[in-house]
Amino acid sequence: MLPWTALGLALGLRLALARSGAERGPLVSAPQGDLLFLLDSSASVSHYEFSRVREFLGQLAAPLPVGPEALHVSLVHVSSRPHTEFSFSQHSSGAAVQDAIRAAAQLMGDTNTGLALAYAREQLFAEAAGARLGVPKVLVWVTDGGSSDPVGPPMQELKDLGTTVFIISTGRGNLLELAAAASAPARKHLHFVDVDDLHIIAQELRGSILDAMQPQQLRASEVTSSGFRLAWPPLLTADSGYYVLELAPSAEPGTKRRQQLPGNATGWAWARLDPATDYDVALVPESNVHLVRPQHLRVRTLPEEAGPERIVISHARPRSLRVSWAPALGPAAALGYHVQFGPLRGGAAQRVEVPAGHNSTTLQGLAPGTAYLVTVTAAFRSGRERALSAKACTPDGERSRAPRPSPPGAGGRGP
Repeated sequence: MLPWTALGLALGLRLALARSGAERGPLVSAPQGDLLFLLDSSASVSHYEFSRVREFLGQLAAPLPVGPEALHVSLVHVSSRPHTEFSFSQHSSGAAVQDAIRAAAQLMGDTNTGLALAYAREQLFAEAAGARLGVPKVLVWVTDGGSSDPVGPPMQELKDLGTTVFIISTGRGNLLELAAAASAPARKHLHFVDVDDLHIIAQELRGSILDAMQPQQLRASEVTSSGFRLAWPPLLTADSGYYVLELAPSAEPGTKRRQQLPGNATGWAWARLDPATDYDVALVPESNVHLVRPQHLRVRTLPEEAGPERIVISHARPRSLRVSWAPALGPAAALGYHVQFGPLRGGAAQRVEVPAGHNSTTLQGLAPGTAYLVTVTAAFRSGRERALSAKACTPDGERSRAPRPSPPGAGGRGP
């Protein structure tokens, strides 16, 4: 009987431990996410400042829990063109990341931060760059405060996609512009520090990064004109309960939509919403094991995505013409445009890509005296597109001129 008694005691102990764990709720997992350092490597930064910032980032990264199932870290340079020093999947420890940062060389060149931010957005969400789907994204931008191109639009795109943005300025940046670029609240995500005093903020910033990697509350990301995505930390388990997710326009609280989700869910995407509308969201955990308080959030969808307007054809030549349009502006600004053109009477169509922030292009290689259909299409981060078409005609090419007749008597003197 003793073996059976021992087995019974072991099973009872395991059951008690399991019940105790259920009462405490799910274990908090280690921080997990993708961290991208954006380093100003342009000629606007002195070699001394670059070396000090490089050393600071190395010291910041060394104690972080970097690993395959924890944090992944990448470093991107700001210069004339962005450059990846190392990708997310390249290093598997904080010490290796620190060594790689210390080995980074300054590139010099222009301070095209806006271009680097657009590149960083691609890297943070590209599996080919080692980024992972469904994990928190954090960007740490160290800057001397200047940029040769606009920073606002690409930074807003990053934040709309759920990226937490920390900005460290070495003292010469515009406070209002940088406060708008950083995640809210600015007092937690924006630091003005002299380059020789960066070590002072290292511990606080490291803690904030780890907090962002393991969010402790309901939050929204990927906000578009017709929907958004919600994410929350594990509050229940599949066996301890379920969630009820509620959504209602703030102006019409009686028109609620409800969705029940299993206890192991940590996200949900709402779609088919109205543009430029405030929505109140409630996440209600239902459990008989332990009490978990509901979480609430208000999210505003972006304005309707408006495509290009008022196409203007100018500078028409026999083999070229210029196409301009009123660009899509505001929070729902287009990610880019493509212009497609082809002869109205049939023939192969051609396509030209135009980056965001530009609203004109010159079409080359056209045929003289030909009518074309020109279509300008705006592409948005929601995946939607808006297009507008117009007809354009090239003038006839220069024809060979007939010799002008000579005036009477011009051929010589008469008799």
